[in-house]
Amino acid sequence: MNRNIDSLTPLIEAGWNGARILVVGDVMLDKYAYGQVDRISPEAPVPVVRAARFSEQPGGAANVAMNVAALGGQAVLAGFTGADQDRATLEKMLSDAGVQPQLTAVPGTPTTSKLRVLGGQQQIVRLDFESTTARPSGAYGELLRSVDAVLPRVSAVILSDYAKGVLTPEVCRHVITAARSAGIPVLVDPKVRDFSQYAGATTICPNLGELAVATGESPANHERLLEKGQRFVTEHGLDYLTVTMSEKGITVLTQQERHHAPAVARQVFDVSGAGDTVIATLALCAASGVPVQLAAPLANLTAGIVVGKVGTVPATRDELLAELLASSGEQLRAKILSLPQLQARAAQWRAAGESIVFTNGCFDLVHVGHVTLLEQCRSYGKRLVVGINSDASVSNLKGPSRPIIGQQERARLLAALSVTDAVVVFDEPTPMNIIRAIKPDVLVKGGDYTEATVVGADEVKSWGGSIKLVPLVPGFSTSNIVRRLSTPAPANSDDAGARHPPSA
Repeated sequence: MNRNIDSLTPLIEAGWNGARILVVGDVMLDKYAYGQVDRISPEAPVPVVRAARFSEQPGGAANVAMNVAALGGQAVLAGFTGADQDRATLEKMLSDAGVQPQLTAVPGTPTTSKLRVLGGQQQIVRLDFESTTARPSGAYGELLRSVDAVLPRVSAVILSDYAKGVLTPEVCRHVITAARSAGIPVLVDPKVRDFSQYAGATTICPNLGELAVATGESPANHERLLEKGQRFVTEHGLDYLTVTMSEKGITVLTQQERHHAPAVARQVFDVSGAGDTVIATLALCAASGVPVQLAAPLANLTAGIVVGKVGTVPATRDELLAELLASSGEQLRAKILSLPQLQARAAQWRAAGESIVFTNGCFDLVHVGHVTLLEQCRSYGKRLVVGINSDASVSNLKGPSRPIIGQQERARLLAALSVTDAVVVFDEPTPMNIIRAIKPDVLVKGGDYTEATVVGADEVKSWGGSIKLVPLVPGFSTSNIVRRLSTPAPANSDDAGARHPPSA
């Protein structure tokens, strides 16, 4: 299988070209109560958990949508909830993460939730609040109307089945038929034994255990299992079958071929949500026209990020970009970067826990004042990014006689300094686009500014960053140097003698 997945970096940096994914399925709210166990209850032989912390996060199909959004795509979520507080909590969390909720409330049934009680690192008990019975026909009608309304504006559909009553055979047939008729790929994360209700989808994405149940084969007999999986492609009218094989990776099955993408070896802390991450990645790739031969190894990479975390936490676009840079083996020698390249570089630094400092200016005729500023900038963090105005931007700010030195030469001079880690040229009057893109931890300007006049100060402080003002070096500025160069030297000065040495 083609593993040249670093070629997908520009697509991911561009937000998957605006790919919008509709997720239809069993929406849940995952709740966690964390505490310590110090004793056994006198009332019954059970541990007493002294609760210290409580958290909530979207689960099930909602976690799939969260993964789509975290990876940089656009997500719409359709499913059932109750008419309760958990629904309001879910809707707010989804909206805050950039997911568009299209949830159908069914009075008299609870929003599916799972409360896990943990003592230390050990799960003591899980309480499930749910209804797995069929909802009233009117609820299914409302759900399908909301799906039909959004389908023309999406580029892929995920059916996320957790067997909680949303994805009935009728709902699956309706969504698959409507989407495929419109040329929209449909990816299914299955739960039921009979895959026939997913017939006509682009792909079904079972794990080995789910495929074993569906085929009746032992999960230990991979060869027989994959053979039957290939038959499923024909029997259920699929384009291909995508089998997740835990630490072995992902195998893509067509009628005639098998393509295997090995997993990325890494330390595993928690496998929760890895399947959701895989199908979210595959859907974004399908929506963006990425062939499955590239999509599968990319999904391995995102799943590897997730299993390295504790709990059901989505992989982010920055984390994925950092992994792509690391896997490409790039030595990161070049310092002069475009904004998308800088975003990827910043993602890698941030994933490694390195703080980012940003400063900007024209840097026309680099002098000791500039060097002093940059040295001070570097003392505030691990990585220093320098933004410089383009030639056109300098002319607009300083007049038609500037710059004296072109943007490429200025960029190369700054890149040659050991204190700088990246240099980026911008055409706009201010570096606001760069600041918003890389979210520096520290923003630095010269002492001729006040915090109120620093462009981007409010934005940097909004995400917890700080502003630093560095005193200027007296007597050093580009304007002063230009004036000195343009002023004729006195005839009897040492400088004149240096320019016109006496004849021998």
